[in-house]
Amino acid sequence: MTDSPVHDPNDVAAAVPDLETIVSLSKRRGFVFQSSEIYGGINAVWDYGPLGVELKNNVKRAWWKSMVQERDDIVGLDAGILMHPQVWVTSGHVGSFSDPLVECGTCRRRYRLDELPGAEGLSVTDLADPTVIERFRLICPNDGGPLSAPRRFNLMFQTFMGPVQDDASIVYFRPETAQGSYVNFKNIQQSSRKKIPFGIAQIGKSFRNEISPGNFVFRMREFEQMEMQYFVRPGDAATAAFDDWLPRRLAWYGQYGVAPERLRLREHAKDELAHYARKAVDVEYRFPFGWKELEGVHNRGDFDLSRHAAASGENLEYFDPATEEHFIPWIVETAAGADRAAFTFLIDAYREEEVRGERRVSLSLHPDLAPYKVAVLPLLKKRPEIVELCHRILADLKRDLMAVYDDTAAIGKLYRRQDEIGTPWCVTVDVDSLEDMAVTVRDRDTMTQERIPVDGVKRAILDRMESARS
Repeated sequence: MTDSPVHDPNDVAAAVPDLETIVSLSKRRGFVFQSSEIYGGINAVWDYGPLGVELKNNVKRAWWKSMVQERDDIVGLDAGILMHPQVWVTSGHVGSFSDPLVECGTCRRRYRLDELPGAEGLSVTDLADPTVIERFRLICPNDGGPLSAPRRFNLMFQTFMGPVQDDASIVYFRPETAQGSYVNFKNIQQSSRKKIPFGIAQIGKSFRNEISPGNFVFRMREFEQMEMQYFVRPGDAATAAFDDWLPRRLAWYGQYGVAPERLRLREHAKDELAHYARKAVDVEYRFPFGWKELEGVHNRGDFDLSRHAAASGENLEYFDPATEEHFIPWIVETAAGADRAAFTFLIDAYREEEVRGERRVSLSLHPDLAPYKVAVLPLLKKRPEIVELCHRILADLKRDLMAVYDDTAAIGKLYRRQDEIGTPWCVTVDVDSLEDMAVTVRDRDTMTQERIPVDGVKRAILDRMESARS
């Protein structure tokens, strides 16, 4: 039996010690709901509510801005979810995209081998050993029953295209977006006239039939990826590109508010590398359930384009007119999840404190990620003149940013509600506003208040958002 993992005295605490805190907040405030909940739900599929869809969209916009909008060497793509089935044979997914599965002999529950108690720290070599159950005396975590020998379980969902359901009509829901970039390499390079090095960025849905999904939206069967494939000259250029992208991707999370002490890098061991990877390093985050992958940066070599060129018969070489060389580009990939990133920003922004004897919960989200940037609140909702001025201010704000009006409680409770959903600023219209045409702007994080002329509200909010980006 292996020893229990040694506690690292330098390990940092999670921003939220109990995952249920975030799950409860997400449902109560409309970030995330269980899919098909009225029918009992469907395992590992989640629906984003009004606030959740705004948060995730903002995360995707921030990623796209960083990866495409602010760069001259990366272009975008939106490839189809369904692809020619040969794509997945060529890529190796049909043959090797699998996880080790074990089954309890008494309760019949199935588990991923590497997530069993006692197996978390095992090497890939150990996990591939057919005697691993006996060697490490692994048992069912549910009832202590005996476990079967591990077998490989392919994670791809398959369906049928066309009216006949036979082997010839099998297609797969893509397990990653990357292959769409590889099979479109020639189209994109020629149409965009990009020279090496250049990248293809894509955000889209992927599907994996996970054996043991869980931890809320951390591991789902239907999820959204944000991936970029960077095409470079072979050899040292790929190493240099890898070394450039890794700190950039780590810094992006800090740029949008994640505490640096809860981020770290972990390089994959040689026996852990995917079949396509020459080198892989994960950006990990300290979740309430431990250090887990947030994003991966991979040196894929020429595996992908070489394989697709050989299987399709299409010439996928790049011609460099400056050197008159023909070569298959190598690829450096950055692979992140929109769901996992949004989840991380939500967790890391969570704050609890006591203010004047009351518990205050807030989400200190970066203004670019916050679902609403500003809330407009009436001090007295029974005064139609105040409500009318609120709606005038709201209409002006909505032309440039997401704003919301709320009058369903007293002003103190309205502030607390906006704090809890991460709204950076509240604009309060009171009786004096009707006379001096000024309003009170309250800051979420400091709770300080400032009196601002009505005509200057939007400019003040936009300036504060710009300041938060610097």
